[in-house]
This record gives sequence, structure tokens and C-alpha cells, in this order.
Amino acid sequence: MSVSSDSAKPAQLNATKNAATQPADSVAKSNSMPYLNHFASDVANSWLLPDGVVDVLFEDAHKQEVLRYQLTQQLITHGYQLVNPPMIEFTESLLSDASEDLKRQTFKIIDQLTGRLMGLRADITPQILRIDAHHGGTGIARYCYAGDVIHTLPSGLFGSRTPLQLGAEIFGCADLAADIELIDVLFGMVNTLDMSAALHIDLGHVAIFKRLAEMAALSDSDAEQLMHLYANKNLPELKRVCQALPMGDDFYALARFGHDIDNLLTKLSTAAQQDEQISTAIDELQRLKTHLKTQWQCPVSVDVTELSGYHYHTGIVFNGYINSETQPLVRGGRFDGMQSGGHLSVSQPREATGFSMDVSRLLAHTQLEVPSIVLIDYQAATQASPEQRQTLLQQATSLREQGYRVTMPLNADDRPDGVTHRLGFADNQWQLQTISLN
Repeated sequence: MSVSSDSAKPAQLNATKNAATQPADSVAKSNSMPYLNHFASDVANSWLLPDGVVDVLFEDAHKQEVLRYQLTQQLITHGYQLVNPPMIEFTESLLSDASEDLKRQTFKIIDQLTGRLMGLRADITPQILRIDAHHGGTGIARYCYAGDVIHTLPSGLFGSRTPLQLGAEIFGCADLAADIELIDVLFGMVNTLDMSAALHIDLGHVAIFKRLAEMAALSDSDAEQLMHLYANKNLPELKRVCQALPMGDDFYALARFGHDIDNLLTKLSTAAQQDEQISTAIDELQRLKTHLKTQWQCPVSVDVTELSGYHYHTGIVFNGYINSETQPLVRGGRFDGMQSGGHLSVSQPREATGFSMDVSRLLAHTQLEVPSIVLIDYQAATQASPEQRQTLLQQATSLREQGYRVTMPLNADDRPDGVTHRLGFADNQWQLQTISLN
């Protein structure tokens, strides 16, 4: 049996008041049982949720479920197979190819059956790798998913630790056509929603920095320092650091001219300009940017120093932002080179690309149709004959199939909020009447 904090408050106030008039020995007895003194505050604290964890209630919960269904159906109609991996896995498979950031975001628990370490998933993509290793074969495979993930820390200020992650992945295709398909599917999904804001895409390509680091034989510590300076947009310090690095002018040029994809190649050294991997990466960025602008009339920005997924992604990366929000709604890109299945008997990596989004972030930017809420007349229902009541139930079922929300009241005071229609009995039949909201 639970006790609410509201019901405990009067008892706590009375106990405090009476303590002032009780004898000393009585007060001493009450102090010998501190769990009673703190009972009310403990009950109140038990209702608190951790930072970054919230209830999704009522219309928002309904909206979230509708969004989940609509978006996954869109992906299914585009040929993506729906999968639903478990919330927990042994860390050997869940984190075998994970970045350090993902490992830090993953809660670890002990399996009470085996004593082995398990993880609560913080991202579904590693689970898709395992599924593809078992069921993907050697050809092209498409997967989609929607499920809750759990983070040890929120992403950004006021970020959620329990996002509803929805995404799509393509395995087995190294061509840019796979990335373009995912972009088209993403915008096809978004355009079916009643969105109050437009999606802005920020493009990047981690292969440019990776290839320059290889050519310059850059150490891991130097690479990490450069990525830190890129992330903080610290050009003066970056220029100073680059002066002491091999091919330093190229690394500085990425930050200085990395937003101008049409001219970036001309700002690099001759060796970088003639490198096939770098020129191919820049060409892919140009093609994808052109496709976004012509096909979807989408605002596009480019930043080749966007390396937040450097240890995970291997090629094209993109983030989708709504309005001026600092955290992206959508993250996507290539993650070739990850071993599908890790400890499984799969020796070759599979080319892969995908995207994921937090469906809960869409709640503030989408609207559902105003529901039609029907209340059955309580008095008429209680006075109805068996034949009339059977007709009533049939009509209520028919209205529900048409999308109405029909409430059969349990008593005369049972009335939901926002009633728009009344189903009453008149002229020997059940009639639906619209209620004026004015």
C-alpha cells in the first residue's frame, strides 16, 4: 500500500506542533525512532525523478505514440525491416565496438543468473550490428527501429537521459547512393508531420581529417588536441599549434575554409589536393549538399571540422537541427570499419550508414488533430432497455472505429475534459450531438 506525500503532511505538521507540548521523556522516545520523524519527507522524496528523467503524460504521451507509429510505418513502406532489440545485453556484445563516449553513457549491471556484466543500452545501433551479423548476409540490408535508451548523463543542458530513439540503417552499400537514400527517407518522414519548424542540415566528412592525420603521421595526442581546438573554434590557438605540426597549414585550412566546400580543395597543399581519398570526400560533400538544396530546398551548412563522432564515423556525417536549438534532432553518417558482431565469427566489416533521432524532441514542434471526445449520456444509458443498450454499444464501437474517443460514464459525475460531442437518446434512437465550445 502506498501513502501519498499530501496525506502525510497533516500528520507531520501535527507531530511537530505536539512535540513542543510533550514532556521531555516523550520527546526523547520519539527521537529514538528517527525513521518515524522523517517518514513524511522520505515519502515526498520518493516521488522525485532523477535529473533528465520526466514523465510523458496524456496528450504528449498520445502524440509520442502516434509519432512512433507514423515514422516507423514510413520506414517500413520504404523497405526497412523493423527490429526490436532487448533493453539489456551482455557488455561483450553491446559494447564490443563502442566508442569511449558510448561506454561512459552506458549503465552497467550484474546479471543475477550468471554473474556476468550487462549493459542497459544507450544506443541501438550497436545492437543492429549484432543483428546484421546474424541475419544480414552479404547483400544490402535495411533496418529500422524505435525504442527507449538510457543514458548515464544527459546530452547538453536540460537533455533527456531516457530518449525514445528512432532510426534507420543501411548495411552492405559503400556508395553515396545509400546516404542519399537515407536523407530522402528522413525528409519524406519529416514532411508527413505537421511540423511548426523547418529542418536545417549541417554536413561534415570525417575522412578528410582522418586522411590528413595519416599523411602527416599525426600522433593520437596531437589529433585529440586538434579536435578539441576545432570543437571550441579557437583559431588563434589552433594556428599556433599547427605551426609545429607536419602539414599544419592543411589542418588550419580545415578550420579556416572548411565551411566553403566549393573552394576548400584549393586551400589545401598540393599533396592533399592530389590525394584521392580527400578529393573523393570533398566531391561527396558537394554532391550531397547539391541534392539537399535541389531536392528538398533545405538550408545546408558544411563543417568538415565536426568530429564529435570521429572514433565512430568514417565518412559522411550530418546533423539535423530545428530552429535555433543547440542540440541536433537527427544525427547520422557512415560507420564503416566497425566489426559486425565483434566476438562473433564475422571477420570482415560491413559498409554501413544510418541516422537516429529522439522522437520526444518532436513533441514541441508537431500537432495532432483536435480529438473528437464523445460522452454518453449517463442517465439515458442507465435507463435504457437491454435492446437499447445493445444498440448503444454497437454505435459506440462504430464511433471508436471512426476515430472518436467515446467514454461510457461510471456515474453522473464521470466526465472527461474537452468533451466535443454527446451521445444521447431521443426520438427512440441514439443521436450524436455536437457540444458548442464557446
